[in-house]
Amino acid sequence: MDSVRRKRQAIDALDEVAGTDSPASKKSRLGDVQMTDGRTSPTQNGQSEEKSREEIQERPGPAPANGETTADVDDDAEPEPDADADADADQAPISAPIRQSAPTDGYDDLYLDTIDRNVLDFDFEKLCSISLSNINVYACLVCGRYYQGRGPKSHAYFHALDEDHHVFINMQTQKVYVLPEGYEVKSKALDDIKYVSDPRYTRQEVAELDRRKTLSWTLAGKEYAPGYVGMNNIKENDYLNVVVQALAHVAPLRNYFLLEDLSPPRSELARRAGILLRKIWNPRAFKSHVSPHELLQQVALDSGKRFTLTQQSDPVDFLSWFLNHLHLGLGGSKTKPGSSIIHRVFQGKVRVESQAITARADAGDRLRFEEAAEVRVDTSRFLLLTLDLPAAPLFQDENNRNIIPQVPLSRILSKYDGRHAQEHLAQRKRYRLLHPLPPYLAFHVKRFSKNKFVAERNPTIVTFDARGGLDLAPYVEPDPRQHPPGEPVWYDLVANVVHEAVRAHREDVADAVGEERKTWKVQLRDKARDQWVVCQDLFVEKVQSELLYLGETYLQIWERRRTPRDTKGKAEAGV
Repeated sequence: MDSVRRKRQAIDALDEVAGTDSPASKKSRLGDVQMTDGRTSPTQNGQSEEKSREEIQERPGPAPANGETTADVDDDAEPEPDADADADADQAPISAPIRQSAPTDGYDDLYLDTIDRNVLDFDFEKLCSISLSNINVYACLVCGRYYQGRGPKSHAYFHALDEDHHVFINMQTQKVYVLPEGYEVKSKALDDIKYVSDPRYTRQEVAELDRRKTLSWTLAGKEYAPGYVGMNNIKENDYLNVVVQALAHVAPLRNYFLLEDLSPPRSELARRAGILLRKIWNPRAFKSHVSPHELLQQVALDSGKRFTLTQQSDPVDFLSWFLNHLHLGLGGSKTKPGSSIIHRVFQGKVRVESQAITARADAGDRLRFEEAAEVRVDTSRFLLLTLDLPAAPLFQDENNRNIIPQVPLSRILSKYDGRHAQEHLAQRKRYRLLHPLPPYLAFHVKRFSKNKFVAERNPTIVTFDARGGLDLAPYVEPDPRQHPPGEPVWYDLVANVVHEAVRAHREDVADAVGEERKTWKVQLRDKARDQWVVCQDLFVEKVQSELLYLGETYLQIWERRRTPRDTKGKAEAGV
C-alpha cells in the first residue's frame, strides 16, 4: 500500500494510464482513423450511437485509488462532468456526403424533375467551364454548363454541392449520374436527352430520309422539317454554313456520315462533321436550329486559322479544303483514286489539251490551235469544275440604268466541250469531260477577281432550269463502253449557293458610299415534298423553283439522274 501511495518524484517516468484516449481533434473524428487502443472511431462506417455508448462502457478506465476495486464502485454513481465532452457535444460533427453505387430503393427518379431541357445545348465544344479541359467532361442537366469529372474533388462535384444541381451526363459515354452521391441513373425518361446529344440512325431510317414527308416539333412547339433547319451564324461563319448544308443533302455522303463509326483512326475533323450532319437530320431535336461551333473550332485548328468564325472566307475555297481534308481523314490516299467516299462521290476526269502561244500566232485569233505546233494532252482529276463568266458591261444603258447581264448555264459550260479554247499563262487550252462522270458534280461560278489595285465582282446572273435538269452529254467525250452514244446524261440540281452583297456603311461620316459585305445563303431541294427551301443563318423558308436563278449563283451541286425522265411526258404536261 505504501508503494502505491508513494509520491512520484520528478525524476521518475510518468506511467501510461491504461485505456485512456487523448481527446481527438475534429478532423480525426471525421476521418477514418483509429484510437490508441486500435479500435475504429464509433462515428465511422455508419455505426449507431447506441453501439458507440456500448463501446465506451466496455472501455477499461484508470485504476481506482485507495485500494478500491472496480467491484466496489457504485453503479448508480453519476460520472464526473468532462469539459471536453461538453464542448464536443455542442459541436455536431460534419460528415461528407455518402457515395453510393446505386440509388436508394424507391428513389430511382430522385432529382430528375430538376432537369431543364430548354437550357440544354450540346452543339458547343465540350470544354469544362472552369478548367477548360476537354477530358472527362460532364454536362449539368439543370443549367447546361460543362464541368470536368465527377469525383469528390472534381468541378462537377463542387458544382453539385454549391448550386444544388445533381444530374450530370457524361458527354462521351452518354451515362447519367447523380452527384454528389455518384450513382448512375438508368431511366428511360432520359433517352430523349441522350438522343439529342448524340443522334443515331438505323439503315431503314436513313433510307427513308428522302422519301417520307417527316415533320417534327421543338420543345417550344415550333414545327420544322429534319434536314432543313437553320444554322447559327456566330459572327462571320455563314460561308461554312452554306457548304455544310449543301453537303448534308448529298445522299451518299450524308448516309455515310449518319451510319458509319467515325472513331479513331478517323480524324477528329471527320468525327465532328459527322456529329453536325446527324444533328441536322435529327427528328427529335429540342430546337429548330444547330450550331457549327464544334466543327468550326476543329477547322480553325486544322487549317492554321485560315478559316475561322470571326472572318469571312470564300465558300469555294473552304469546300476545296474541306473535301480534301475529309478525304485524308477518312483514310483516303493522295495517289489512289476512289479510296474514300469523297472521291467516289465527287471525283471526275477531264482531258486538257494545251499548246504554247508563239510570236507567230494570229493576233486576231490567238486561241486557235495551230496544226503544225505540238499539242500536249493531259488527263486530270477534279472535285469541282470552275465556270468563267463573260465580262460585265462597263457602261449604263440608254436609260442611265445599270445593266445586269444574264448568261445561260449551258453557255459557260461550253468551256468543257473540247472546242472552245482559253488562254492561260501564255498557253491556249481546251477542256473535255471524260466518262465515267461522277455521281455528283460541283460547279464554281467564278465571280470575284483581284488585281494589284482592287477586287472586282461580276454581277452577271446565271440562268438555269431547276425543274427540267441539265444535259451534260455535249460536254463529255463519247465512250460506248460507259454510255450509249447520243443519249443524254441528265443531272438534277441539289443545292445552289447564292452570294448577296450588302452595303455596310462605315462609322466615318465622310464615307458616304461605304463598302460591300459578303453574305451567303443556300437553296436546297426537298425531294420528299418536291419543293425548294432557302436557308440563311437561322431563317428557313420555301422558295419557288422558278426564282432560284435570280440571285448571284456562286456554287452548285448537281446529282446524276439514275433513270432518265420522260421528257416527252414533261413537255405534254407543260413543264
